Amino acid sequence: MINLTLDFEKPLVELEKRIEELRNFSQEKEIDLSQEIATLEKKAESLRREIFDNLTPWQRIQIARHPRRPTTLDYIGLIFDGFIELHGDRSFRDDGAMVGGIASLGGRPVTVVGTQKGRDTKENLARNFGMPHPEGYRKALRLMKQAEKFHRPIVSFVDVVGAYPGVEAEERGQGEIIARNIADMSRLATCIVVVITGEGGSGGALAIAVGDRLLMLENAYFSVISPEGCAAILWKNGSRAQEAAEVLKLTAPDMKRLGIVDDVLPEPLGAAHKDREAMARVIREAIISSIDELSGIPPRRLVERRYARLGRIGGFVTRETAAEGLAEAASGDVVKAVGLPGPKGEATS
Repeated sequence: MINLTLDFEKPLVELEKRIEELRNFSQEKEIDLSQEIATLEKKAESLRREIFDNLTPWQRIQIARHPRRPTTLDYIGLIFDGFIELHGDRSFRDDGAMVGGIASLGGRPVTVVGTQKGRDTKENLARNFGMPHPEGYRKALRLMKQAEKFHRPIVSFVDVVGAYPGVEAEERGQGEIIARNIADMSRLATCIVVVITGEGGSGGALAIAVGDRLLMLENAYFSVISPEGCAAILWKNGSRAQEAAEVLKLTAPDMKRLGIVDDVLPEPLGAAHKDREAMARVIREAIISSIDELSGIPPRRLVERRYARLGRIGGFVTRETAAEGLAEAASGDVVKAVGLPGPKGEATS
């Protein structure tokens, strides 16, 4: 049985259980315990805020992986109207780990793509645990090029630990199609809004995450590698994943500070799975606002802006400045040390 309670939530869950037991006892014995229940509920609310206002990177990763966290199809059903799913890459087969199609958003036709995880073992097997094969990425690119042809905005939902690493995926060109998606998305002549809803892992996420506006949920993460993989490579010890999560700087606040994403979308208290309808409303408003802003920009200018945006991310140091950069990094001035965008989006090195 899947454990739906995260370790750091246990004190809160125990308190909520006590409240429920007290409420049931009050009803059964017809005793007025409303004052005691109200006191405990106030304490629970305070504890809930204390927990979720002070989450560590590893705790946010645990939330991003929560079994009940809304999936791409959940959000599509709550945000869009008249969704028509389209299948296949016109080359090999349909991939259940990648979904996409046409829908309406506020009366405007849009193309929607995104990775899709399952809810149980049967669904996860059908969806390959949300890890797309090459044909999944080819399907996504096919739909995005169709959107460009008909001048439809593209909305891409990202929630993937990584592209499928199996031998058969490599035989069918996994690395090539990820590279092709990144290259082709960078020059699509229509606006692209990306929403990172949960996990944003490695090239599997990047292959559908090149856009004009990147939105990221508060408890999502975006990283070149999973904390477990990072720990296994750096320290030959996967159990140091929590430590790796700290140094990778992969949380939404980190991504915002480093200029990788444009906006961090707040989640309901207790995370998105506690109130998926409220979360969907926040995402919907952010997408509509982004498309309204971007749709007024000529397609050629959109591509130029997208290319410039990508060029502002990251930086490099020369041999002559390496020692100075290391000193700045040691002093905590990481942004300046690696040449990341400054407050006005200009490189600092």
